[in-house]
Amino acid sequence: MLSFFLKSKLHHVRVTEASLEYRGSMTLDPDFLDAAGIAPFEKILVANLENGERFETYAIAGERGSRICCLNGATAHKGKVGDRVIVFTFCALTPEEAASHRPRIVVFDGRDNAIVSTSDI
Repeated sequence: MLSFFLKSKLHHVRVTEASLEYRGSMTLDPDFLDAAGIAPFEKILVANLENGERFETYAIAGERGSRICCLNGATAHKGKVGDRVIVFTFCALTPEEAASHRPRIVVFDGRDNAIVSTSDI
């Protein structure tokens, strides 16, 4: 039997853009994706710390080094530039895999999207 576990988390990344007319998803700096082990087009759950909104979408890679976090399409209604969000991914594991699994947590400074730390908890 498989159970679902936290795979990775981008903690307190700040929204830098919102683009209502885009077809959907969340654009993230590839440095953020690499740090958390998130693949382009991977399903993500996003929680907005400022307004309590939670939504699912998928990650797409923006320009490397840009520190972008852009709400695209309908998700642009779920927050605004400057909001802090938490981005989660999950994985399905067997009991044997779960015994040694440690999620990857990437913590941001909460100001200009500088990565403060990356760790497995």
